Amino acid sequence: MSRISLIGCGRWGTFLGWYAANYKNFDVDMYDIPTSPNFIELRDTRKNSYLTLSDNMFLTDKLADVLQNNIVIISVGCQYFRGLCKELSSYDLKGKTFLLAMKGLEESSATTMLDIMRQEIKQEIHIGTLGGPGHVQDYMKKVPSCAVIDSDEEETKDFLIKTFSSELIRFYYGSDLIGNQIGAALKNVIGIAAGILDGLEWYGLKGALMARAPVEVSRFIKFFGGNPMTAYGLSHLGDYEATLFSSHSHNRTFGEKFARGENFGKPAEGVATLKAVKLIADEKGIDMPICQALYAVVYEKADIKNTIQGMFERNLKQEFEKY
Repeated sequence: MSRISLIGCGRWGTFLGWYAANYKNFDVDMYDIPTSPNFIELRDTRKNSYLTLSDNMFLTDKLADVLQNNIVIISVGCQYFRGLCKELSSYDLKGKTFLLAMKGLEESSATTMLDIMRQEIKQEIHIGTLGGPGHVQDYMKKVPSCAVIDSDEEETKDFLIKTFSSELIRFYYGSDLIGNQIGAALKNVIGIAAGILDGLEWYGLKGALMARAPVEVSRFIKFFGGNPMTAYGLSHLGDYEATLFSSHSHNRTFGEKFARGENFGKPAEGVATLKAVKLIADEKGIDMPICQALYAVVYEKADIKNTIQGMFERNLKQEFEKY
């Protein structure tokens, strides 16, 4: 096996293709829709703002081309994933292994990416999920990191980890497929909160945010049947440095610019995930004070300073009494 596929030529997807080509020596077939600005840039210049495609990376705008290989990495916007899965379902995918590299929930249904794929593709396929810290800019400087791969099939998990581990990225074996997906999705929401604190120059509250957010996220994970302690693992708390502090984080930067009344102008996955979380929290009565405050600020135009300050004036002890 020397050839794998990638669907999605955005910043993260293109890096994963580059990583597989340059650290694991795969020939990588890369697909995106022909009108995608990311795809057009790569097609015309063989590079983007972060990297240059190596000779063993091949671009195509035909989905069928990348479905010839047995391993397919998918990295597309979470809100477009269901449409992609509907398209994929018309092909023979039996026996193929998919690694989902997206971190988010579908806005309209609060559904995880894994569940969307299961709902739309009724074939015998193998699915793994990728979570944890890492930015393209750091990886391209050879800054090592760790991540987590999970699956409900132990053989699939083991296969993917052994296939993609290297000295640059060490992959841990996940043990909570539900929790790792939700933790990875909600760290984007917490990244927005951190960015708002940066925009307000309330840096001293970021420590409190880091202490309280995993407790809130653990409640959400538990509701879905996952292990609450997963909120303290690589997919969530372990990703805080990259998401809550890094200048490369789209979610943090969105929050910072939002607090300053500026337009970020790039997609931040946490914005849609926030709406999905609010939907479930309200419907099921899950106590999510950080997410509730963020929703009021981002979607209901509530006063930023008063709303965020009110969130932190809650009794800290109460945050740990109820999961």
